[in-house]
Amino acid sequence: MSSNSIKIFTGNSHAELAKLVASRIGMDLAKVMVMKYSNQETAVTIGESVRDEDVFIIQSGCGEINDNLMELLIMINACKTASARRITAVIPCFPYARQDKKDKSRAPITAKLVANMLTVSGANHVITMDLHASQIQGFFNIPVDNLYCEPSMIKYIREQIEDWKNAIIVSPDAGGAKRATSIADRLNLDFALIHKERKKANEVSRMVLVGEVTGKIAILVDDMADTCGTLGLAAKTLVENGAVKVYAIVAHGILSGKAIQVINDSVIEKLVVTNTIPNEIKKLQCPKIDTIDIAPTLAEAIRRTHNGESVSYLFSQVPE
Repeated sequence: MSSNSIKIFTGNSHAELAKLVASRIGMDLAKVMVMKYSNQETAVTIGESVRDEDVFIIQSGCGEINDNLMELLIMINACKTASARRITAVIPCFPYARQDKKDKSRAPITAKLVANMLTVSGANHVITMDLHASQIQGFFNIPVDNLYCEPSMIKYIREQIEDWKNAIIVSPDAGGAKRATSIADRLNLDFALIHKERKKANEVSRMVLVGEVTGKIAILVDDMADTCGTLGLAAKTLVENGAVKVYAIVAHGILSGKAIQVINDSVIEKLVVTNTIPNEIKKLQCPKIDTIDIAPTLAEAIRRTHNGESVSYLFSQVPE
């Protein structure tokens, strides 16, 4: 056991999740004041001593992304200059994770820039969930633990979806095939894939189904649902091909733009998201949204990191 104690801080991005994580570990959140001056500058005041402590800062990349990222960087730096022994940034949804490659000329690799900023501000370790591309771990020169929502998703399918043994796991694009096949293998189910053609970003033009879904419950699995155009079209394609019901299970429910309207109008029975991003207000607007709580996974990762235990157990198990 470490001789120093855990201190958990959070900014304004997702206080509910931070409270859940802290209560799961059996402690209160440490005192911090994060506010804005009238000229929109972010001001951070750490309200208690962090000297020689093991500091964890929980801040998700959602909502006002740039403000939340800046809050995180300033909090890390404040703890560093206040002599914290180790600072771990816990980022359930990594900001700018989709800008991870030079897919056209002059495109910035912003995920690498964010990695550099976190390192320079003083983070010693990063814990995140379901990175859009796991190679982002290689953008850092500090250890990164990329946890997976997959065990929680599998638990949800087994417990909440009736007749799940008659289901088929579907990936809405070729990029997510690996994630979907992994879940299909662990549940011993079949797998199908939808090939989508995009004319421009965030707009899907047409979809082709590869696989047999007739008479089955289709479960769409993806890492994020943003405008939900892909999910809406994919669900329609599946029903046209004979699927009885369509569920969608997604790690990060960003749900921006017209997402709520798209889900309400779609044939999707339920859209299941994790609480890496706060979705309480959206749940009131859309009764189809259901949430998986991933606070136990994050809390266990924090506990194991603090005690110097292996975190890889969490890649395949949900903490009790």
